Amino acid sequence: MAPQSITRMVLLVSFSVLLTVALGFGLPALLNALMRLLGLPETSVTECIVVMYSAFVLYVATPRIPRGSVEVKGKAVLITGCDCGFGFALAKHLHSLGFTVFAGCLLKDKGGDGSKELEEFRCSRMKVVQLDVCSDEQVGKAVEFIRENLKDSQRDLWAVVNNAGVSTFGEVEFTSMETYRQVSEVNLWGTIRVTKAVLPLIRRAKGRVVNLASMYGRMGNLMRSPYCISKYGVEAFSDCLRYEMKTWGVKVSVIEPGNFIVATGILTRDIVVSTANKLWSEAPAEVKEDYGKSHFEQRMALMRSYCNSGQKDVAPVLDDITDAIVSKRPHTRYSPMEPHWWVRVQVMTHLPDALSDLLYF
Repeated sequence: MAPQSITRMVLLVSFSVLLTVALGFGLPALLNALMRLLGLPETSVTECIVVMYSAFVLYVATPRIPRGSVEVKGKAVLITGCDCGFGFALAKHLHSLGFTVFAGCLLKDKGGDGSKELEEFRCSRMKVVQLDVCSDEQVGKAVEFIRENLKDSQRDLWAVVNNAGVSTFGEVEFTSMETYRQVSEVNLWGTIRVTKAVLPLIRRAKGRVVNLASMYGRMGNLMRSPYCISKYGVEAFSDCLRYEMKTWGVKVSVIEPGNFIVATGILTRDIVVSTANKLWSEAPAEVKEDYGKSHFEQRMALMRSYCNSGQKDVAPVLDDITDAIVSKRPHTRYSPMEPHWWVRVQVMTHLPDALSDLLYF
């Protein structure tokens, strides 16, 4: 078992034991009082709570159980956002497994480094495609290219991985409407645009749709409203699509990565500086006056502190995406993140808002 899995299990079990003890002593008393009011017997409440929660702990902490794999040979995958980061690494990984990879790159026409490196494979199973997910024209051309390069367009496009995404930061009153539109145009509408374009091919293959969301698609945070909004939308779109595709045999999965800033280089000190200058220079005068430069600088210092944070290896994300593509029974959601982020997501999505706000804000 990998060290990360062992650490995750130990922390989760420790946290869960403490919570189980609290539930075992506190919640039963409340339930028993309620049962007395209803005139019901009080027996076995504690035992039931402990057994149910122990089952939950085992479900969460136990390493992934193999669920069978599909045949890779002859199958193709479209990946968006392959210029760098997760998409670039995933294109190479899936190619090594035997998939035909259509690697969508925004900067292919401009000679981007990522697209150049992928083109250097000079292999019939690695096909680099110019793809701006915000452009209906480029998405349409990419789909036509895929059709022309599949032996059987009815069955060979097995999966689409909507990975292309952008991120930014800034408090609401410092963030322009244009920034909100730009982030959602890539992260949300780009995901929808590409999915709709290839869905007939995926549907006929009874294949897979894998959408990259984020832990911020499940919870909000300071300074991240444009990104959170777009990723919440990806989560909702994926759920709705999953319901519709069930009768067609298409599996829809969501990947919710935690903090991989170091591994992907998505946030650097140069990016923080340039974004901060833009936020301050474009903010209305009354916003600058009310918030003050000191407050603004504190927030920017917080963002700079994140630049060297997070996991250094993208392998957990690649493993989860791969499982979503090749497993016969893929999960609905995958959460490759550090244990403390996983706990925070659970707290913020399951406990009362007043409590989670008190703990984290």
